[in-house]
Amino acid sequence: MFKMTIDSIINYSNNIPTEIKIEEESEDQRFKLINELEEEDKLVVLKIIDTMLTKKKFKDFFDKNIATL
Repeated sequence: MFKMTIDSIINYSNNIPTEIKIEEESEDQRFKLINELEEEDKLVVLKIIDTMLTKKKFKDFFDKNIATL
C-alpha cells in the first residue's frame, strides 16, 4: 500500500520541511517564496504590505506637513 514500515515513519528523516525565516532570505528569494503561496495566502500577505506602505506614506506626509507649521 504505502510501502513504509512503522519504524520508517517514526524515524523519518528525509525532506522534512524546516522553518523559513523570510527576513534571512535575499530580496529575490522573498518574492519567490511569497509567489509560491496559495493565492488566498498571497493576497493576505500583499494586503498587509499595502496597509503598511499606506501607513508609512501617511506618516511621512504628516511628519513633513506638521514640521512646516
